[in-house]
Amino acid sequence: MTTQPGPGGSRLDPNLSVIMGERRRLINLAYRLLGSLAEAEDAVQETYARWYAMSRQQQDAIASPGAWLSTVAGRLCLNVLSSARARRETYVGEWIPEPLPEPTEWTGGRPDGITADPADRVTLDESVTMAFLVVLDSMTPAERVAFVLHDVFRYSFAEVAEIVGRTPAACRRLASSARRRVRAAQAPATPAARQARIVRDFKRAWEAGDIDALVGLLDPGVTAISDGGGLVGAVLHPIEGAEQVVRSLAHLEGRLRDLTILERTVNGRPGLIAQHDGVTVSVYAFEVAGERITHIWAVRNPDKLRPWTVGPQHSETQAARGARAMEDDLN
Repeated sequence: MTTQPGPGGSRLDPNLSVIMGERRRLINLAYRLLGSLAEAEDAVQETYARWYAMSRQQQDAIASPGAWLSTVAGRLCLNVLSSARARRETYVGEWIPEPLPEPTEWTGGRPDGITADPADRVTLDESVTMAFLVVLDSMTPAERVAFVLHDVFRYSFAEVAEIVGRTPAACRRLASSARRRVRAAQAPATPAARQARIVRDFKRAWEAGDIDALVGLLDPGVTAISDGGGLVGAVLHPIEGAEQVVRSLAHLEGRLRDLTILERTVNGRPGLIAQHDGVTVSVYAFEVAGERITHIWAVRNPDKLRPWTVGPQHSETQAARGARAMEDDLN
């Protein structure tokens, strides 16, 4: 990209391709750290804003722009996590990480046909399953950042220490503590095909009002959690036990007549969505162990359903556009 002519004529930023090439990795990192795509996008946008707030001389003095961006994004996410605990105290009901669809579902949603930039999409793997994100959310901010950076993104503990503001040895202990939490909460792996079959059977039994079938598909100690954020109706506390969960599902039977339940991939795992007049109003994520469902997460907060409702609003993130605008202003 050629910047606006300045006193020295048109100039090409030699770092621009490197800087913009980091976007997808930063979005992936920030989403895993925060569990919120909206907050991840804000953190990445602020990261770019700080880069372009520097003079060209300051930018040129940075040996590795990618490492600089990662450090800044990591610190911003750590700050967000630290303040999030206070904000969660005023959140209405239970807080569930923001669910994500398959990358192919991130298209459309606008009459002009604009699709999502691939750099806006989060890579779906084991580190973004709903069960995994829920465990991450139970950690302290420092534990979460140290674990995600080291175990998921393979940063060295020296690099993690620079971001977290602790010694490498302390970061090693943080990651080890987080690793124990993950192992304690990890359910035995269930083949994806079996998970899809069980979720499909759950959908059919729910639509048919087949109480016995539903009870048979749920683990006796199943937990169901709903997140409405105070914006839409949702159960405010976790529901535990198969019979209690089925009773809650039965209460929704009348509402089901106005909804279309569809099978979709949610954070890389088989899940369901509920649509009303073609608009997604609920997203359901599941954890399956063996032949039964052990956890159900129902996200109804409309602020967390952006990728499911109208799709991305731009072909570029605000971070990318803001970065280019600031690039022009500085030249």
